[in-house]
Amino acid sequence: MIERPYYLEFLKKLKDKQIIKVVTGIRRCGKSTLFELYKNYLLGQGVSKDQIVSLNFENPKDMIFNDWKELYDYIDGKLISNKKNYIFLDEIQILDSFEKVVDGLFVNENVDLYITGSNSYMLSGELTTYLTGRYMQIHMLPLSFKEYLEYYGEDNELKKYDSYVQNGGFPYLLNLGEDKELIRNYLDGIYNTVLMKDVVVRNNIKDVLMLDSVVKFIFDNIGQLVSTNKISNTLNSNNRRVSVNTVESYLSSLIDSYIVYKISRYDIKGKEYLKTGDKYYVCDLGLRNYLLGGVRDYGSILENIIFLELKRRGYEIYVGKYDDLEVDFIIKNNDGIKYIQVALSVRDEKILDRELAPLYSIKDNYPKYLMTLDYDTVDYDGIRQISAIDFLLDKTDI
Repeated sequence: MIERPYYLEFLKKLKDKQIIKVVTGIRRCGKSTLFELYKNYLLGQGVSKDQIVSLNFENPKDMIFNDWKELYDYIDGKLISNKKNYIFLDEIQILDSFEKVVDGLFVNENVDLYITGSNSYMLSGELTTYLTGRYMQIHMLPLSFKEYLEYYGEDNELKKYDSYVQNGGFPYLLNLGEDKELIRNYLDGIYNTVLMKDVVVRNNIKDVLMLDSVVKFIFDNIGQLVSTNKISNTLNSNNRRVSVNTVESYLSSLIDSYIVYKISRYDIKGKEYLKTGDKYYVCDLGLRNYLLGGVRDYGSILENIIFLELKRRGYEIYVGKYDDLEVDFIIKNNDGIKYIQVALSVRDEKILDRELAPLYSIKDNYPKYLMTLDYDTVDYDGIRQISAIDFLLDKTDI
């Protein structure tokens, strides 16, 4: 199993704390494996096997309960009264009224509860009502480039970056080597499972081909400002009739299933959040390449990878607008605000000037960065050009 230290540390820090640990993320990103890693850690800490109850609701042998009460009674019957009990419920959102099980187990002081889900619906509706203030969530992504490179232990960073861009970061792909047919078949399985189980069935979508067209449009336009009107008009011009409301519904479902992420714009000069012109990024580049038939637009791909890394690090992320200029990312955390511009290369002077222009226009004193694949480290009047690879590998701080 691949170590996922960032996520594992999150669980370790919250061990035995009276709070529900929730791990969300797209299917096959490694949530179940994370639970296995953590259970091994618990055993190493002296926890006995009979203190651990683990159920995966995607496994038919664990789907033996007719309702939530049967599941609750089953788990309650396994609890050891004088010891801490560690309960793992994987993909529990599959079970109707699962929030009642979670709520019932939480009130036991000798229960340490961990749950996962592949759809943001899990943290909406009744569960939020039941558990407000009683859970902490960590959102899990496929492998970062750093995790990917550490698995191979190779020094040729750019070569492995190309492989990462091509195949993506779903952990099981590492078992398939460079076999393109096996990789394609595996990604096909992920895509169709997510689309059918988490989007089509859950949202009762009838026109699957139209949904697929919307996905392909978003995948083909990562990092571009798009609107539901633009998507609708583009598809309508190709004789695929779809309303703006339908596009909005499809996009909401895709975001809920974690297959795409949306970030909104912020007007830096006007100091206001804008309601139009969002950007979308995909959860995994391998999935994008599978769907579009190959690698397209390396600049947008780099921007997507930087976005995922920023999200992994817990930043709040926006697209910046300053008059008619655009800043790729405004990021916020407890340390404050930072501005980031991303470009494949800026060794062409015209491209350099174009990428620096938005950052030069911003007159505040927050840190400003230009990330590229050039491996050049330059300071342009306070704007730091840094290597994107070094940033992804934690060799450069921002």
